[in-house]
Amino acid sequence: METTENTPEYAPEHPARLTWTEHVPDVYKAMVRLDAAARKGVDPTLLELVKIRASQLNHCAYCLDMHTKDALAAGESVERIVQLSAWEESRHFYTGKELAALELTEAVTVLTDGFVPDDVYERAAKQFEEAELAQLIAAITVINAWNRFAVSTRMVPGHYTPGQYK
Repeated sequence: METTENTPEYAPEHPARLTWTEHVPDVYKAMVRLDAAARKGVDPTLLELVKIRASQLNHCAYCLDMHTKDALAAGESVERIVQLSAWEESRHFYTGKELAALELTEAVTVLTDGFVPDDVYERAAKQFEEAELAQLIAAITVINAWNRFAVSTRMVPGHYTPGQYK
């Protein structure tokens, strides 16, 4: 980034470790198909909230860049995106269905805490029909896989434009 007297000098952009999509194109294509299949029937706004929250938990800057931009382009409010990292203290920004999805996202994403607790699953099951819940679990699983590809290869955030991969 170019700086002038009035703008701060930012840290340099890190390079990606590996352009994984070039080395395993069949895996990338399969992930794209899996992603398309997993999102079917999931409300697009809810889907972006889930993707952002999983990406926050996984510290995936690339996916945060992508999904916040997609959410904003789709009309999501800045306020709800900003509050997402503290959704438990900001419950009044979200619907009951969104809260159940966010709680389930955290449980599925942070499996090192043990497992998906029965009460978390039951709250989600009350908000979603079984087929809808299965799609949501698939979508949560897929964003976690994308996060792991992006984090391990240090994909560089900041260059995505909304809808770029649609």
